[in-house]
Amino acid sequence: QVQLVESGGGLVQAGGSLRLSCAASGRTFSVYAMGWFRQAQGKEREFVAAISRGGDNTNYANSVKGRFTISRDNAKNTVYLQMNSLKYEDTAVYYCAAHFGAYYGSDRNSYEHWGQGTQVTVSS
Repeated sequence: QVQLVESGGGLVQAGGSLRLSCAASGRTFSVYAMGWFRQAQGKEREFVAAISRGGDNTNYANSVKGRFTISRDNAKNTVYLQMNSLKYEDTAVYYCAAHFGAYYGSDRNSYEHWGQGTQVTVSS
């Protein structure tokens, strides 16, 4: 089992930046591929980005490519999401997710563990 706690959300103006963090506790962090998902009000939860267990491979949704960067520090049991050039449509609750194994794709059903989410609000 792994427990995930997100932080770093908040209110930011369009064009601004935020960095989300997800701290993991419990089982060895490096055995998990990690992902970020988001859910806007009234919409389904959608994939944002994911990173392989060692951190050498990443995967992004087209909507955030070139603006968001996912990274991880296995020594600190933490995964990050650097969000730049934020847009109004990035407003959502952002969730950190963990998959026990190598998969770092976009299928949310493949991630077994989830954090409680952190709100990101982008004002236009």
